[in-house]
Amino acid sequence: MDCNGCNKCTEVHCSIDTKCQQLDRNLMDQWGAISFPIYQTATFAHPGLGESTGYDYTRMQNPTRKQLESIVAYLENGKDAMAFASGMAAIAAVMELFKPGDHFIIDSDLYGGSIRLFNEISKKNGLTYSAANLSSDDVTPFINENTKAIYLETPTNPMMNVTDLEKLSKIAKEKGLLLIVDNTFLSPYFQNPLDFGADIVVHSGTKFLGGHHDTIGGFLVVKDEELDEKLRFIYKTTGAGLSPFDSWLILRGIRTLAVRLERAQQNALALAKYLQTNVHVTKVIYPGLPEHPGYDIMKKQARGFGAMVTFEVDSVEFAHSILNNVQLIYFAESLGGTETLITYPVTQTHADVPKDVLEKNGINDRVLRLSVGIEGIADLICEFNRVFAIAKEEAN
Repeated sequence: MDCNGCNKCTEVHCSIDTKCQQLDRNLMDQWGAISFPIYQTATFAHPGLGESTGYDYTRMQNPTRKQLESIVAYLENGKDAMAFASGMAAIAAVMELFKPGDHFIIDSDLYGGSIRLFNEISKKNGLTYSAANLSSDDVTPFINENTKAIYLETPTNPMMNVTDLEKLSKIAKEKGLLLIVDNTFLSPYFQNPLDFGADIVVHSGTKFLGGHHDTIGGFLVVKDEELDEKLRFIYKTTGAGLSPFDSWLILRGIRTLAVRLERAQQNALALAKYLQTNVHVTKVIYPGLPEHPGYDIMKKQARGFGAMVTFEVDSVEFAHSILNNVQLIYFAESLGGTETLITYPVTQTHADVPKDVLEKNGINDRVLRLSVGIEGIADLICEFNRVFAIAKEEAN
């Protein structure tokens, strides 16, 4: 078979699609199981004094979790990955790299839980931060003598701002700063921030990696060995590692990552174009639309545009009617599963974000966020036709 001259025909992986099938034979267990076993144990016996199987205690390491970590690191082109009990646990571990008095820069538009962590926990622990629109602002004026890192999402949650990672990483390296990128919205299937200069990649594994709304997890992925050792020490000491069963669920989810995201992305683009045709929709934000300001950057640093769509309607009443009348689409707080979800950021994902920050970022009570699933697109459009008709009738 012609594989476009990749010279990898002796290997079992040539594409991200194949990588998702976990076919690296070196990662299989000793019995050759295709579905990697769940090692549901807290502790491991030693063969003898001074001897070890490489596993001691599941808080530190577990074969099922190690398999998952190896796969996620592999997908992100990293050296190592650490699987946490949640995405927030992973971000909290990153914050343990810093000491009181350290300063970091964040994107002004982030997941509300991250902002809550920085405001309520990091500040309490003596860290400070400045917020900037990293998709458009010059970050240099925000850098102080005590600045240690830059933290961002691209695209952002929920306003879908896109940051040029290569450009930002050059500034970070010149200033000796860590570049930390939350890659949840695109997953490693569509984007690999380490390839563009990021030092740490963050994931909520609950979302596209797991893909079925049935488990919670988080990841940190790194290339640098020294940084890896620091994070591994924090990881084993604070004890936020993912359980063996949840590790297995995310392993299972990754097997279908490619097909799920391809279908969801196809649906997302179709829905974005459809929403643009409705007179009650005043704004549609999807980086796969050519008019999106980050479209060209996405073409450069990503292999796709993802399955997240944000849109704004012309009244609060219209937004509430949509939320109250969806049936095929779930009104729920999360993203990345096979089902399409609609979320109301002001009362759900960003409920704890200060109002002035919400207003500055354009998040108001008319903004809705879609995590597009893999249903038939005709059915999704039919659902919107129905709820829009109801909302229009109620407005009259």
